[in-house]
Amino acid sequence: MAIDFKLSESIDTQRQMAQMVAEQMMRPVSRHFDEHEHDIPWDYINAMWPIMRQNPMFGAVDKPETATDPNKPKKPKTGNVRMVHLIEALSWGDAGMYLTTPGGALGGAAVAAAGTSDQKNRFLARFGDSETPVWGSMAMTEPQAGSDTSAIRTTAVRDGDSWILNGEKIYCTGGRLSLEESQGLVVVWATVDPKLGRAGMKAFVVEAGTPGMQVTKLEHKMGIRASDTAAVVFTDCRIPFDNVLGNPEIPKAEATAASADAPKGFKGAMKTFDATRPAVAASALGIARAALELLREQLSIAGIPIRDDVPVNEMSAIERDVLELEAQHKAAWLLTLKAAWMMDSGEANTVEASACKVKAGEAATVITQKAVELLGPLGYTRELLAEKWMRDAKINDIFEGTGQINRLIIARRILGFSSRELK
Repeated sequence: MAIDFKLSESIDTQRQMAQMVAEQMMRPVSRHFDEHEHDIPWDYINAMWPIMRQNPMFGAVDKPETATDPNKPKKPKTGNVRMVHLIEALSWGDAGMYLTTPGGALGGAAVAAAGTSDQKNRFLARFGDSETPVWGSMAMTEPQAGSDTSAIRTTAVRDGDSWILNGEKIYCTGGRLSLEESQGLVVVWATVDPKLGRAGMKAFVVEAGTPGMQVTKLEHKMGIRASDTAAVVFTDCRIPFDNVLGNPEIPKAEATAASADAPKGFKGAMKTFDATRPAVAASALGIARAALELLREQLSIAGIPIRDDVPVNEMSAIERDVLELEAQHKAAWLLTLKAAWMMDSGEANTVEASACKVKAGEAATVITQKAVELLGPLGYTRELLAEKWMRDAKINDIFEGTGQINRLIIARRILGFSSRELK
């Protein structure tokens, strides 16, 4: 099946609406929420909630067709392609505020990727039914286990019809919104047996208000400052047995040793990232587009045209720089569209999801840094948003798996090595 780059009327309409929201609701207050970290943009959130209830971005599921004619060809799924277009447009407005958009976010995506049908109905219904904004979040990183997820120490111990969680999670995006500001949920990755490494990892849904769970800290960050990044502590936190996503079976050490390269628990986490890494890439490229457009505008005001119809040897250094940046942006966007399209087509996209995340994270970092440089003194001041976008962009090269980790994933998949063989 060939990739069709022409947007459907439905996606194009929604993309234009998202761009309008970005221009009219996000940009005018972008600097305020950057300078007042931990203020919550309630006007934006309350305006977006009715829309997000009807059109969730994460865990996107196409609405069932109403046609009853069995001979009528089914429409191709487009939920993930739609998602990346909307995220790109909102992040053009403000990437930190986009991360406060109510909905399932990474927690919802994890449930959609690894949950059973019953769990999807039980946990995701709130993101469409609630009259007030609700958020989901995901907690994986720990103080001693940044990108090395096999070193996770948060434990889940079965006790009759319950699991009891103990441990500390950090860098939980949206942790406060999901657990303190709404009846949301967090998906917590914990080990049922530390000796099993990644094979012992499972995902558990913990709902807001569950005793034993507490948000203990909000980070002060370099960028995306409208979004909260929380530390969450679990102390004898008891949750129902069927809150474990997917297969609740605890693997035996002997069986795991024979199939150590295919730990099922860890596969659940990776399936989640296959869905969310294109979203991170799209957010990075929304920031990058904002920087490129501002750069062209300011250069035009300064009387410096960017010509793309003359030989390279006749271009100025600035012209070559700008065109190179725009080429990097376009290449990353095409990779992102492909990864999203493969998700919609039901194709495995682990390599493409990591590739677009690597390329977009790197491109956004380079583009925003270069924009600040080419804008001169104006780029380094707070008169424009260029310096903010440079700070906002870097996180996209870090969270959801660093650039280094994603390069390893790509190499292992292409070369056929396991995580033990290629570290």
